[in-house]
Amino acid sequence: MKIVEVVAAIIKNENKILATKRGYGEFKDLWEFPGGKMENGEAQEEALKREIKEELDADIEIDSFLITIEYTYPSFHLIMHCYICTLVNTSFTLNEHLDAKWLDYKNLHTVKWIPADIEILDKLLILMKKG
Repeated sequence: MKIVEVVAAIIKNENKILATKRGYGEFKDLWEFPGGKMENGEAQEEALKREIKEELDADIEIDSFLITIEYTYPSFHLIMHCYICTLVNTSFTLNEHLDAKWLDYKNLHTVKWIPADIEILDKLLILMKKG
């Protein structure tokens, strides 16, 4: 089975997290944490900064590693490294996504997430409730 390794940014602003609505591919119209595939020889943090620049035309600061999720889809196995991040400045542009929402911990489950991203929510809820 094909293995796909990606990075994801859990972008926070005060007590809210940025969710983005996917605009392409198999999971179009589902919500996700922005990020993408790592290139050969690329460090996780380097890949994450590049992907967020491409997807959101934004620069991020990586605050901390959160979790690595492994999830098996019918056609591939995903390894996703997730980092808590902040935007260097609060503006961003949706280059690949259809929409974006800032969600607090009470509203994290109000959007339909991509299956692998759901795996992150429990850990994220604990973190967000702590403040």
